[in-house]
Amino acid sequence: MQTMEADLLIFDLDGTLVSSGRDIAASVNATLRQLGLPERPVTEILRFVGDGVRVLIERSLGGLDGGRFDEALEFFGAHYREHMLDTTRPYPGIEAALCHFAGKRKVILTNKRHSFALPIAEALGLTGHFDEVIGADSTPFIKPDPRLLDLVTRRFGISPGRTAVIGDGVNDVLLAQNGGALSCAYLKGLTPREKLLALRPDCTYEDPAELVTLIR
Repeated sequence: MQTMEADLLIFDLDGTLVSSGRDIAASVNATLRQLGLPERPVTEILRFVGDGVRVLIERSLGGLDGGRFDEALEFFGAHYREHMLDTTRPYPGIEAALCHFAGKRKVILTNKRHSFALPIAEALGLTGHFDEVIGADSTPFIKPDPRLLDLVTRRFGISPGRTAVIGDGVNDVLLAQNGGALSCAYLKGLTPREKLLALRPDCTYEDPAELVTLIR
């Protein structure tokens, strides 16, 4: 696959930098138990991830909340804050890749709330590799809105054409494509690989170690 040139690297968090699916699913199922609703399989819950916490809870409740959505959202937030680092860890090889790109500007851009994203990145020793951690509530826009990409690239004075969006989600690929950036999809994250491949990203990888050969 052809090597891409980029000066700004925008990384997703869940399913890209860190393996966090088990902790997210555990908090969703704890929320469902709290509301007296049946638990869902982990694989099903992970398909609901990527559009922010409100959508995650809406999808997980499936319309069966009995008007208790706000209670579910509050409970999930409290539970997840206590348990978001139970099993969540950086993917093997990702820190070496980040060190390789030490000379490039790098940002974590996630549809997760900043109040969740920053503590996770800090606790796992990732923040030192990045210029900024941007969460869903950090700007008026979330992925895949191209205005978000415009905001971030303008902040760093780097054109979208010299920016690579690296992530495991549909929204990561669409953000890049909608905003004129390069897209690099991680095929072993939270999103089924077929969904990502159907979007025809500029490059794909299955091991973070491959990133150093894909981007220069």
